[in-house]
Amino acid sequence: MGLFSFIKNAGAKVFGIGKTTEEEATENVAKATELAELKASKLTHAVQALGFMVTDLNITVDGDKATVYGIAENQSTREKTVLVIGNTEGIATVDDQMTTAIQEPEAQFHTVVSGDSLSKIAKKYYGNAMKYPVIFEANKPMLTHPDKIYPGQVLRIPELEK
Repeated sequence: MGLFSFIKNAGAKVFGIGKTTEEEATENVAKATELAELKASKLTHAVQALGFMVTDLNITVDGDKATVYGIAENQSTREKTVLVIGNTEGIATVDDQMTTAIQEPEAQFHTVVSGDSLSKIAKKYYGNAMKYPVIFEANKPMLTHPDKIYPGQVLRIPELEK
């Protein structure tokens, strides 16, 4: 009769090994859900470890999108929380669903490009390169040194106090 060809991964699971397509799909969904929950847990821990006061903090992750819920102590805390989440590898967008206990003006945001420094950014936004400490302070504790910024990082640029 000769040699017959078959599709290796199709057919009945007579040997008790392997999974049906439905079993694999269910398992893949379960793994994706577990990974999303792990990412959300790690993001929550990262925010809490920085000491940000966010009541009822809840973060969910769906692919490369994180959604954050809770009540931030103030606008600064809200923005820093979003930045901690968004400046995390694997997160492309953050859906901010938080509210704030104390209303304040929103800061601007700046995405660092190659060649940027805090003084260059301060010159752009404030007209004075020597105002870089304002930006540094506005991004603590995420920034630990004024020279440690990187392309793609998003920074808060608050209004100058009058």
